[in-house]
Amino acid sequence: MADGRNLQRLRIDGIEIFTHALKAVDPVETVKMHLKLEGAIIRVDGKTYSLRDYANIYVIGAGKAGASMAQAIEVILGDRITKGVINVKYGYLSELKRVKLNEAGHPIPDENGVMATQEIVGLLEHLHETDLVICLISGGGSALLTSPAEGISLQDKQKITNLLLECGANINEINAIRKHISNLKGGGLARLAYPSTLIALMLSDVIGDPLDVIASGPTVPDESTFGECMAILRKYNLLGKVPGSIKDRIQRGIKGEIEETPKSGNPIFEKTHNVIIGSNIIAVKAAEQRARELGYTPLILSTFIEGETREVAKVHAAIAKEIVKTRHPIDPPACLISGGETTVTIRGKGLGGRNQEFALASALGIQGLRSVVVISGGTDGTDGPTDAAGAIADGETIRRSHELGLDATAYLEDNDSYHFFKELGDLLTTGPTNTNVMDLRLILVG
Repeated sequence: MADGRNLQRLRIDGIEIFTHALKAVDPVETVKMHLKLEGAIIRVDGKTYSLRDYANIYVIGAGKAGASMAQAIEVILGDRITKGVINVKYGYLSELKRVKLNEAGHPIPDENGVMATQEIVGLLEHLHETDLVICLISGGGSALLTSPAEGISLQDKQKITNLLLECGANINEINAIRKHISNLKGGGLARLAYPSTLIALMLSDVIGDPLDVIASGPTVPDESTFGECMAILRKYNLLGKVPGSIKDRIQRGIKGEIEETPKSGNPIFEKTHNVIIGSNIIAVKAAEQRARELGYTPLILSTFIEGETREVAKVHAAIAKEIVKTRHPIDPPACLISGGETTVTIRGKGLGGRNQEFALASALGIQGLRSVVVISGGTDGTDGPTDAAGAIADGETIRRSHELGLDATAYLEDNDSYHFFKELGDLLTTGPTNTNVMDLRLILVG
C-alpha cells in the first residue's frame, strides 16, 4: 500500500471491512452450521434428537435476528414444524411460511410486545413430554419477550428500562433487574416449557457471551438475585425514582416472600440444551481477515470493551496517534479492531447512540491527523433511538464541521452526535441487518 493513502480510500476500505464482518454473522448461515437434519435425526453441537420421539415441533423466540434465524429453521425442517411464533423489532422481517412473526418495541417494550409474548406463553402452557421446542434467541430478545410479573405494569417496565439506559447501567445490570420483574426471563421460559425438550439457539450480543445474560437468559439458570438488584438501584441512585411496584417486589424477594429465579441444578433444565451460534468475536475475526486481505496490518484490541463511550474513544484515538507518530504497537497501514458494547451517560437533550458518540469523541481526538479514519457501528443496524447504525469520522471531520459552523464539543456535551454527523453526511446507515452481535469499531491508519 502506498504511503499516504488518502482518506477516501481508507473510508471505502473501512466500509468494506465492516460489511464483511456483518456477513460472517449472518443468522441464516450460523443456524445452518449448528443445527443439521440427517434423515430423522437432528444434530445440534454434538447432541442428537430423533424426530420419531416427538409428536410436535414448535419454534418460538425473540430478538432482532429472529426472522432470519426462523428462515433457516424453515429451510431445515420445513413442514415438520407444527407451529411457530417469534417476536421481532419493528421492520426486522423475512418471508416465512410456518413461523409467525410479531413486531414489537425495542429497546423500550410496548403493548404489542406484551400481546405477542402472551401468544408464546399460550403455546408453551400446553406442552407435553413428547413435544420439541426450538427457541431462537438474539439481541433485543429481552425487550421483545415482555411478560411482566404479577403486580408490575408495562408502564413500570418501560420506566425502569428508561432509567437504567439513561444512568449508564451496563447490559448485565439491566438484565438482572429485568429477570426479577418478569415471568419468562431468568429461566422462566424453560420453567414454562418443561417437561418438553427445549433447544435454544442463541446469537450473543453480550460481552463474554454469558448464557444467563443474553436476552436476560429465558432458557438458562439465573445466578443473579433480588439482593443484587437492590444493589444496582442503590449504585445508580434510582431507589427514589423507580416505580413503587418494582421496589416493593425486589424488597419482598430479598425477604423470601417471592420465589427466586430458577438456579443451577433445577430439574427444569435437564431437558434444555443452550447453544451459542454467533458472537462478537466471529465478526471481529472476519474484520481482521478482510483488513489483512486489503493490505492492512490488523490488530484486535479486545471484544470485551465496555465503559463510558467517550472515555473508550479517547483510548482508541490515543493508540491511533501512537501508530502515526512512533509506528507502535503496529506499523501502518494499520487497522485497529475492537468489539463489545460501551455505555452513554445521558446528560444532554440531543439524539444519538453509543456508536455515533464514539465517532464524535474520536473525531476530537484525531483532529488534524490526515490519514486516520474511524468507523463505529452496531451490527444490528441501529444505534440508540436513531435510523443509523453509527458514524464515520476522520482527521478532517472537525475542520469540516467548523466550516459548517458546527461546534463538535457542544454537540458531544448535548449527546447530539446524530445531528452532527447528519450535517456532515457521515452517518453509517445500513438499515436492519437482521443480526446482532454488539458493536464493531474500526480505526484505519494509512
